[in-house]
Amino acid sequence: MTGTSPLHGVLFDLDGTLLDTAPDLAAALNRTRADYGLPALAYATIRPWVSHGSYALTRLGFDFAETSPAFEAAREALLEHYHTHVAVATQPFPGMTALLADIEARGLRWGIVTNKPGWLTEPLLARLGLSWCPACVVSGDTLPERKPHPAPLLHAAKLIGCEPACCVYVGDAERDVAAGRAAGMRTLVASYGYLGPDEDPARWQAHAIVDSPLAIARWLAASLDEH
Repeated sequence: MTGTSPLHGVLFDLDGTLLDTAPDLAAALNRTRADYGLPALAYATIRPWVSHGSYALTRLGFDFAETSPAFEAAREALLEHYHTHVAVATQPFPGMTALLADIEARGLRWGIVTNKPGWLTEPLLARLGLSWCPACVVSGDTLPERKPHPAPLLHAAKLIGCEPACCVYVGDAERDVAAGRAAGMRTLVASYGYLGPDEDPARWQAHAIVDSPLAIARWLAASLDEH
């Protein structure tokens, strides 16, 4: 990390990084499949696709052509089921609350940048009743662009009052690393998130791969010690 700018801000992806939303999204997909008379898919089959959004989950759950009205109808049904049951089993990943307390104690600012639309992000965070206080929440429809475009990350950096070079972005998908790198930020891969068996985060050119919120805290401590 020698020669890098001092770290002032930490930005997080939501699904698969900050929160373990897979149980509720998997349940929503299986409720939708039940509507169509289809059997439930195994949780282990669904989990790796959660960070890829509603289109990927609909492709996983149904054989409809993606350009067909049937596909869109199934996707909308999935989202409605999820909206109705958005915070049943979702929880912060173990150690995340302690990590955020450590970030705040160090005087760093932090925020959330997700591709999840605001009409799902806002009720999810509200219903969880967390004591967290992010300096910003940038959803997938906050701007015209979404990750892997860097615009949401650049917007978040502005909202939290940090230069992009003084921020690190943590996410569990290749698009997160691509967006962070394009924004001029340091990037971390949350390998505890929803990576599929065929994905190789070592090829994504992130600054580090972290296997837990505790590992994020250790990386931050080491980075801050260098300045």
